[in-house]
Amino acid sequence: MNPPCPLANVRVVLSHTSHPGNIGAAARAMKTMGLSTLYLVNPKSFPDKEAETRAAGAWDVLNSAKVCSSLDEALGDTVLAAAITARPRGLSHEVVDSRQGAQELCTHARQHPVALVFGTEVSGLTTVEVSRCQIIVHIPANPDYSSLNLASAVQVMAYELRMALSELGKLSQPIGTLASLGEIESFFGHLEQSMIVSGFLDPQEPKRLLQRMRRLFARARLEKEEVNILRGILNALQKHR
Repeated sequence: MNPPCPLANVRVVLSHTSHPGNIGAAARAMKTMGLSTLYLVNPKSFPDKEAETRAAGAWDVLNSAKVCSSLDEALGDTVLAAAITARPRGLSHEVVDSRQGAQELCTHARQHPVALVFGTEVSGLTTVEVSRCQIIVHIPANPDYSSLNLASAVQVMAYELRMALSELGKLSQPIGTLASLGEIESFFGHLEQSMIVSGFLDPQEPKRLLQRMRRLFARARLEKEEVNILRGILNALQKHR
């Protein structure tokens, strides 16, 4: 039996979408490139007739969309999430272009769920939302006018993922099993608690310590076994105290 197409493991996550027509247009963009898994985080209006109209035949993608109350819920079982944003960020995660991002996502999608994360039409992703991802993907565009419509950005990334399929044989297989986003968030909660208990972190003045730690571990691409080791160390230190 042939293994499932990696695109089946790629989910498109739209966070706080304001205009239902953009949801339908995004579903259409996905279907043209073979993507079928759509997650919606607190959409302003869904289901909606305008979304159905703009989907233009991609109703199967639209009707199977999963509505979530938080980004953490949408990303819980994924092993790699890419924040699609053009806005420069302080203490930024690793930034790659759309082609590089698609290749890395496809590499991990051979075995595990991955995600493309898009923000609102007006302001894009928040800093907190970006911090939940491991990489930032930038779509190269005219620097004097780099603002892409939401559905257009989805179309570009869906196309890049489609093209990355032909490169899969040349890409190295992931070593080990990456930890899921849910497991990593549990680790961050454990780490934050341990730093507070030890006096290393003042919760009243955290400054940017936690953001720096997230950036560090995002670069590491933590595996399940590594998360277990790190949490074991934290548990041992807590018991010792």
